[in-house]
Amino acid sequence: MFTEEDTTEQMILTTLQRNGWKYIPAEQLQRDYSDVYVESMVKNALIRLNPVIAEDESRADEVIFKLRALFLSTNPQNLVTQNETFKQFVFEKNSYPFGKDGRQVAIEFFGTEINGKLDQNEYIVTNQWVYPKKEGGKRLDIVLLINGFPVAVGEVKTPTRSAITWLDGAQDINDYEKSIPAMFVANIFNFATEGKFYRYGSVCMPAAKWGPWHTTNDKSDGSLAAVQGSIQNMIMPEKVLDLFQFFTLFATDSKYRKFKVIARYQQYEGANMIVDRVKNGYPKKGLIWHFQGSGKSYLMEFAAVKLRMLPELKNPTVIVVDDRLDLESQITAQFHSSDVANLETAGNIEQLMSMLRQDIRKIIITTIYRFQGVTEELSLRDNIIVLVDECHRTQEGDLGRKMRTALPNAFFFGLTGTPINRLDKNTFVTFGATEDRSGYMSKYSFSDSIRDHATLPLEFEPVPIDLHVDKDTMDREFDVLTNSLNEDEKAELSKHVNMKAIIYNQKRIHKVCAHIAKHFTTKVHPNGYKAQVVVLDRPCCIKYKNELDKLLGPERSTIVMDTNDDKADEYKEYARSRDEEAKILDRFRDPEDPLEIIIVCNKLLTGFDAPILQCMYLDKPMKDHTLLQAICRTNRTYDEGKTFGLIVDYIGIFDNVAKALDFDESSMKKVITNIDEVRKQIPALLRKCLSYFMGVDRTLEGWEGLMAAQECLPTNDEKDQFGADYIVLNRAWNALSPDPALNALQTDYVWLTKVYESVKPTNGSGGLIWAALGQKTLDIVDNNLDVGEVHEDEEILTLDADLIDDYIAKYKDAKTAAKKVEIDLVAKIRKHTNDPKYMKLGKKLEHLREKHEQGLINSIEFLKRLLELAKEAAEAEKEVVPEEEVDKGKAALTELFNGIKNRKTPVIVERIVTDIDDIVKIVRFDGWQNTKTGRQEVKKALRSVVWMKYKIKDKDVFDKAYNYIEQYY
Repeated sequence: MFTEEDTTEQMILTTLQRNGWKYIPAEQLQRDYSDVYVESMVKNALIRLNPVIAEDESRADEVIFKLRALFLSTNPQNLVTQNETFKQFVFEKNSYPFGKDGRQVAIEFFGTEINGKLDQNEYIVTNQWVYPKKEGGKRLDIVLLINGFPVAVGEVKTPTRSAITWLDGAQDINDYEKSIPAMFVANIFNFATEGKFYRYGSVCMPAAKWGPWHTTNDKSDGSLAAVQGSIQNMIMPEKVLDLFQFFTLFATDSKYRKFKVIARYQQYEGANMIVDRVKNGYPKKGLIWHFQGSGKSYLMEFAAVKLRMLPELKNPTVIVVDDRLDLESQITAQFHSSDVANLETAGNIEQLMSMLRQDIRKIIITTIYRFQGVTEELSLRDNIIVLVDECHRTQEGDLGRKMRTALPNAFFFGLTGTPINRLDKNTFVTFGATEDRSGYMSKYSFSDSIRDHATLPLEFEPVPIDLHVDKDTMDREFDVLTNSLNEDEKAELSKHVNMKAIIYNQKRIHKVCAHIAKHFTTKVHPNGYKAQVVVLDRPCCIKYKNELDKLLGPERSTIVMDTNDDKADEYKEYARSRDEEAKILDRFRDPEDPLEIIIVCNKLLTGFDAPILQCMYLDKPMKDHTLLQAICRTNRTYDEGKTFGLIVDYIGIFDNVAKALDFDESSMKKVITNIDEVRKQIPALLRKCLSYFMGVDRTLEGWEGLMAAQECLPTNDEKDQFGADYIVLNRAWNALSPDPALNALQTDYVWLTKVYESVKPTNGSGGLIWAALGQKTLDIVDNNLDVGEVHEDEEILTLDADLIDDYIAKYKDAKTAAKKVEIDLVAKIRKHTNDPKYMKLGKKLEHLREKHEQGLINSIEFLKRLLELAKEAAEAEKEVVPEEEVDKGKAALTELFNGIKNRKTPVIVERIVTDIDDIVKIVRFDGWQNTKTGRQEVKKALRSVVWMKYKIKDKDVFDKAYNYIEQYY
């Protein structure tokens, strides 16, 4: 009999077979359980695709021998590097001395679009693949093979529990990457589904960052049909190889960590539209609107790389054009970090003109302003492709005309992150092809990006009225004041009494900075995010910095500004080279760095990408594209806790959102959510969660109170519904906290949080509904909440009939007795969340709960098995950390912190020591002192307590605390 999970798996297998994949059951493949790839298929493909190997089949063994070493040398730490090496192995570093007289010959592992042998590949889909051994090995739901290599892995979850989602499957794959990394050396992508949503990601990509695959005509989600549509469109053999060769790249971050990028569907679609138009030779232009933050830079990179690699385009030149130096630097850095070949930067007008006259066939990055000296044709070639970023800002007038004068036969594609204003006809004329009915060749709107979680919603928060600049009222009052003056006199007076005069007012600046300091320390910093302050001009930057230094200290903020034309050296302190500025921005992106606020006036309002940035304090008049691009600095995805970007508006821009964002797209009016509306919704959201527990005495303490609440949620469906409603409440609460309006509701909220924690799955499943709580809520939980009381019942260690009878007698009936043991057990499992033994216990408990709910075991049997689990938990707890070891460590730490305790110490010593003790016990393991990873994890844990939570920045204290831990733990 098939389960729902099996049904979804069968649908996927059937769809893939229709797409051209041949199904072979895993046990019928010619491989041992310890084999990562099917060697016979690999060998046959090498012979089939390469005449020089067909002449001497032993040459295939020589190639496979080298391959084997690559797979065998893989571990979790080098998996991304090995994945990149595999791609290089099959496409770039694939020459062997198999030619005449030992001449090097390129060996083909796959038929591709370039070599024209797509039909010579062997495309296999299989299921229930076991590796690396039959007993105790990992079982992968779906594996896709091309020429014997496992290029994709899929995990399928049940569609019947709303708490179990695709995210659980994605997290399973993340775990497999750690436990069986060799299975992912040849990987192109992975996917997961529960039969409602389909999501995919690349090797070592955190599950929360996986994305959907939609098409232009179908962006539906949430059904089996939608999942089938995504698989049908994405997992076609030729498309998988297209993704492999042209739409995956490897980059290095500022900390020299390698990561893999795979194209999102809108990037794949947009880049291939550009490629297709160039291949066809018509139309020679197109306009792409992909919303801010959805990856236009990668789209250009994917397109540029593919255009350069297609032989039929005869070695084209691709020119990437930006309108600002800082954006040019960012694009150049991104291309360089991905090791894009044949890359040049035209740093000035002379270099650009020289490159074009000399017929350079590479990828050239430059700015639009370097065309300003052009007066004649520089190249008549028709295989020059120009990709213009933020095309709406620079294509009006002379510069755009000069670019076309220089390159009369080139292709021109314009990309923009903001919708084109209905008055901006020039951009449509310049880039919009008549073949594109809407004016756009490819469109990815704000609502698309929000739905796909490519970006986050934006919320704005009004400020106290005395800080709010109401320009319309100010203008009206100025008109009344100057009613008796003529126009010249009015103009003269307005130079002194205008918006600038109000914004420069020192008293107002002091009040605004006081509001920023309080808001940031209470609403943004506690969640681990950072902020940007946007002010009118350079003098304002200095004024705001001085005020914020008094309130927060100088180390927490800096100014990033353009210091050119600084004749009096007023801004000398902030004159930085590109490298120096890049280091400042890397510090800002680092969650452990104390730099938390960047003050700007013009810089970093476009193109700046820092996902840790959540809040913008806006005290500068802006409108249209400039406004939209600026506020979208805050809406990049970061972690599960970041659910929106926040704009605090001191200038009154959002009094009329439609007017401020004056675009043709009506959906743009939905960009901003007023946080006042969230405040109004909180009571109703709270009532909805409380409605699950009608008649329950919420003043009842201990496990009896929890039991009464849990009885109102007897099934998994009801627990999942409550969990979903609680998450909505939790997000709204964290968006507002610590708003005084929440004070009257906190008792009920704490009670609901306690129930939520007690009923969520103990095995960590159901990541979308049973998500991590926000930091503010965790602080509330920390201070006010224990999930049940952990009773150390030694008698649990002796299981017999009398004991069960005693429990039933003590707690009235088997059901009550079982609930008592269950609550205690959950508390114990929660106490050791990351310990593998307890994770396994959590899975056992969830399995037992489900059997009881389905009526497969009665209450007596349920209690008996719970007591067995309780026994396991008690035994496991004795092994966690030897008591005498903990006591010595805590004693040493207590002595250290007592030594530094003074009136500035933010909390009592015992709290610091307990926090360190708790967190170190979770991350340490036997022999951790002897491994680099162990030492790094312990230092990171210690830093999160000493530096981040308690703000003790003294390096000597940190070093001493670490030395004690190294000695005693």
